[in-house]
Amino acid sequence: MDFETRAIHEGQEPDPATGAIITPIYQTSTFVQDAVGEHKGYDYARVANPTRTALQTALASLENAEHGVAFSSGLGATTTLMHLVNPGERVVLIADVYGGVYRMTSQVYEPKGYLFDYLPAAAFANLAEHLDGNTRMVWIESPSNPMLNVVDIRAAAEAAHAVGALVVVDNTFATPYLQNPLDLGADIVLHSTTKYLGGHSDVVGGFVATNDPTIAERLFFLQKSLGAVPGPFDCWLVLRGLKTLAVRMRQHCENARTIAGWLEEQPIVTEVLYPGLESHPGHAIAKRQMRDFGGMISFLTETEDEAVALVARTKLFQLAESLGGVESLIEHPARMTHASTADAPFAAPRNLVRLSVGIESVDDLLADLASALVPAAAHAK
Repeated sequence: MDFETRAIHEGQEPDPATGAIITPIYQTSTFVQDAVGEHKGYDYARVANPTRTALQTALASLENAEHGVAFSSGLGATTTLMHLVNPGERVVLIADVYGGVYRMTSQVYEPKGYLFDYLPAAAFANLAEHLDGNTRMVWIESPSNPMLNVVDIRAAAEAAHAVGALVVVDNTFATPYLQNPLDLGADIVLHSTTKYLGGHSDVVGGFVATNDPTIAERLFFLQKSLGAVPGPFDCWLVLRGLKTLAVRMRQHCENARTIAGWLEEQPIVTEVLYPGLESHPGHAIAKRQMRDFGGMISFLTETEDEAVALVARTKLFQLAESLGGVESLIEHPARMTHASTADAPFAAPRNLVRLSVGIESVDDLLADLASALVPAAAHAK
């Protein structure tokens, strides 16, 4: 079946008890057993829940994966994946990694003896030179947050596997509609389902998929043992979002493409970071491994003051953290989502603005940005 059909039907058969076409919310903490050890696949909701099972099945299918594991947040999924690494082992991450991941690695795991190296995106072209026998994991975002850098996932996987390292790809920005990292050689794909998969800014969740049965068995054990599991209503909300993912992503991409091209023509904007632009250094790679270029855009202004003032002037682009909802958002990463990287050598540029382009009328979005940019341009003069 095609993607759009699987998003609506995979793992979501009509309820056998009632015929309900939508997967029920199994709002229960425990399940009655016929006898000791005899149950219908469910005994305690932290271990498994039918609504969660439906979500895991559907999302795994969309990532062309055999196994899917849902979590209470993207960072809950990240925490669980870090349990695949032992103290003293090395993890190589793309340098402009999500600020919450950097906060976790630098302030939670490094004090416990874990080793992390942060590699600029351009250095991934020669990844093999930066790996050794102690490298346990390579952590990629492509496109990355917030610099929209693109990594050749297939080439990175080949280099990592040569030294026995696992490859994790955070696919939150691209979504499985635009990119399937497992098909490109990655071992594990990660999502914050809070973002495009949920799509309506009303749920927090995370997800991991893999085709490796050994990794999957370990992740299910960790899911049960660490307990960072999503509730059934959260799972239901993400399932609802999946049904419209394809049509939403097409509009996100169309709007972002138009806005990125328009931003390139604005004098107050010094650089536009969007993989769909031919000017983007990763455009050729993105074109090869993605079906389209997504709904995220970052751009640079002359100064930090201009960036901070600009994000406060838009009306349709709401000033808020997060991304991937139907509504457009704008933020200043250095002071918001990536404030934790302020003292790092790869800190988010102080003059960077990040857009999560929604599915509103693109004409209305352009008018909103124009009204915000004109005062900035006048002030610059």
